[in-house]
Amino acid sequence: MNKLSLKKYTDFLMKETETLLNIDSPTGYTEEAAAWVLEEFRKLGFEAKRTNKGGVLVSFGGADRENGLLLEAHLDTLGGMVAEIKGSGRLRLTNLGGMNPNNAETENVRVVTKFSGVYEGTFQLCNASIHVNGEYNSTKRDWDTCEVVLDEDVGSKEDAEKLGIAVGDFVCFEPNVRITRSGYIKSRFLDDKLSVGILLGFARYIREKQITPKRALYAHITVFEEVGHGGSGTVPAGCTEAISVDMGCVGEGLACTEKQVSICAKDSGGPYSYPVVKGLIEAAKRSGADYAVDVYPHYGSDVETTLEAGHDLRHGLIGAGVYASHGYERSHRDGAENTLRLLIAYAL
Repeated sequence: MNKLSLKKYTDFLMKETETLLNIDSPTGYTEEAAAWVLEEFRKLGFEAKRTNKGGVLVSFGGADRENGLLLEAHLDTLGGMVAEIKGSGRLRLTNLGGMNPNNAETENVRVVTKFSGVYEGTFQLCNASIHVNGEYNSTKRDWDTCEVVLDEDVGSKEDAEKLGIAVGDFVCFEPNVRITRSGYIKSRFLDDKLSVGILLGFARYIREKQITPKRALYAHITVFEEVGHGGSGTVPAGCTEAISVDMGCVGEGLACTEKQVSICAKDSGGPYSYPVVKGLIEAAKRSGADYAVDVYPHYGSDVETTLEAGHDLRHGLIGAGVYASHGYERSHRDGAENTLRLLIAYAL
């Protein structure tokens, strides 16, 4: 099979993903990232607008307005929020989404105040010096045993408050983006910024190939997926189908690797629409995309939220394989390209 060459578009989407990963966007604090995504779709020549909720809705055109397809991906990520300023001036956090203290310990963070700028710090175990703390190894890491140590001259609650730091301030964890010579991309928050990058590559492909989709085609870049209501609204009239483009799970008991596109048959919300899953598999075979079909044991997607909100839609879920989900995640450009290849074959 002579597969369609997508190297140009994969190169593009990887660069777009890297840029987006470096824009902080913990769920609830997504304005800058959403504005960047909006502008990128507009630069590619597509109609795009902000939703009231803060997401981005893009129209790719299309002939059949009564059988529209909506693609959903999210740009909000995990993160933290200041829950308490301690007497020491250090900060106790509450999590945003599924941020896990076990794999966030020792990470650099940025505390975003509402009125006085951004301050750097580190998320550490309380009493983090192993030469001092005899219980360092046995202490359970949770949001009460870990804290943010500010990189400022702070020794009291009053000192932190003088900086303008307050309860409710967002805390952004450093993504640590790295793309290796072998094609792997490693970073926090590939879930789901890699998929947003893939949709930007998809958009560029449509524009440069001057394709008019057979049916009305949209993308909704959501901003509250990590807390369960990202896809609950903003479904254009005439849509009969929605596909969540999110990370594909990689782990024990699953077939997918970081180099493949995963087609999800079932997750914690139940089975995905049979005709959609079947159609995705057929499109993957037709296009030569390297794919796997898996069942995700602990997963929920934007598109399930869309259905829960009462929209009458067929639904599906695909994504590039991502290892170490909600931690320091890893995928590969081949997985991104295979996802793009599947989208082209299925949606166009």
